[in-house]
Amino acid sequence: MKEILRQTEGRGVDVVLEAVGRQETIAASIASVRKGGTVTLIGNISPEVKIPLQAVVSRQIRLQGSCASSGEYPQAMELLANGKIKVKSLITAVAPLKDGPRWFERLHAGEPNLMKVVLDPSA
Repeated sequence: MKEILRQTEGRGVDVVLEAVGRQETIAASIASVRKGGTVTLIGNISPEVKIPLQAVVSRQIRLQGSCASSGEYPQAMELLANGKIKVKSLITAVAPLKDGPRWFERLHAGEPNLMKVVLDPSA
């Protein structure tokens, strides 16, 4: 958040896509968006969160939710396959599908430094 504000000379970004759904990341998203900007909430790991309502109201921030796609998956998969979107740094581990429950437990427990785990059914 501090780096975003530094890079934008304190203005904030026009749009934030929040894909985690935790209170901390939603608060950081709201703090990082410019006055009149938009925060789109995609992730929902927590079913309920508190938001800094005064910041949303006084800075005229638009909050919107999204839980579906409108046909972007084929294009996204192509961009990933062609290496135009790089995700390797986001993947913590690749594990056999049978280990899925253990990984979900670790992720749910909030273990530090876990981001994304790819479950491979062929492993």
